[in-house]
Amino acid sequence: MSPDSPKPRFAIPREIRITVSFGLIIFVLAYFVVPQFASGRKSLHLLATINPVLVAVAVVCEMAAIYAYVELTRTVLYPYSPHRFDTLRVNLAGLAISHVIPGGTAPAGALSYRIFNQLGVPKETNAFGLATQGTGSAVVLNIIFWCALVVSIPLRGFNPAYGFAALAGVFLLLAFFGTLILLTRGQRHADNWMRAIVAHIPRIDPDKVSALLGKVADRINVLINNRRTLWWAFTWAGLNWLFDAACLWVFIWSFGHVISPIDLLVAYGLANVLAAIPITPAGLGVVEGVLIPTLVGFGVPHSQAILAVLAYRLINFWIPIPIGGAAYASLEWRKAPPNGSTGAAPVPAPDA
Repeated sequence: MSPDSPKPRFAIPREIRITVSFGLIIFVLAYFVVPQFASGRKSLHLLATINPVLVAVAVVCEMAAIYAYVELTRTVLYPYSPHRFDTLRVNLAGLAISHVIPGGTAPAGALSYRIFNQLGVPKETNAFGLATQGTGSAVVLNIIFWCALVVSIPLRGFNPAYGFAALAGVFLLLAFFGTLILLTRGQRHADNWMRAIVAHIPRIDPDKVSALLGKVADRINVLINNRRTLWWAFTWAGLNWLFDAACLWVFIWSFGHVISPIDLLVAYGLANVLAAIPITPAGLGVVEGVLIPTLVGFGVPHSQAILAVLAYRLINFWIPIPIGGAAYASLEWRKAPPNGSTGAAPVPAPDA
């Protein structure tokens, strides 16, 4: 090997990564999920008291959360937004993947990117839109969590877990807004910095990276300057989280206990912020392991908290997997667009 040859980068073998991932899943299932199911078996008699009307309302809330996420996707892809039904199927397919693979947001994003390209969304709009959708949604979740904490801490006191989740949110917001400022206000410095890094990476053209950076910066400026689109993006992201939290709140109510919405948002926000750590698929085990004791701490009877959380996760986590698989199959079987057609024409910004 010559002195000028690039040094080989260390990479963890695929087999080891798969083994570690499955080991973490088994650990979480054994110590968090299975004990909850075991405890839930002792509370099955409460199923006779469940309110079927409220169960239907909870399902509608989860459907509304999915619809809000569809509208969020169409907003960040403006003006090349695919039709709602196509966007729904892509989102459901990505949701299914993220629910079965640890760190599944990356392959889910890659799948969405590929299909949206096939539907005619330009690559720059596609990449920026999906990145904005994921990061912006996480930012909105942290804002909801912080607002709930500000109201809850004087009433309920402070829990060390709150501080950990809030601190993680601080770093996320700093990274998010720092990146926006760097790309929009300091684009020349960002370009020089990126070129210096890319110059040390083999088989990557600094000019192409620089061009992509410029296009992303242009997309950011378009979104920031179009305040109506930006407003709707944050609105749909907030509605997505709030409808999903409402699903859990209604399930708790359906088992006979009404919890304060503020307490519910604290427990919900804490669970979902911690679930963002890519240990298990979509926080499997983490969400249940955080939600149940937190809800019990807020006064929900233990048996009701277990059944409500398990019912919520059935709707929120498990059922979307086969539905998303069917959505992906329908996308693969769809008719290919004629040569030369884009498959998606510009559409007006989504309305309320």
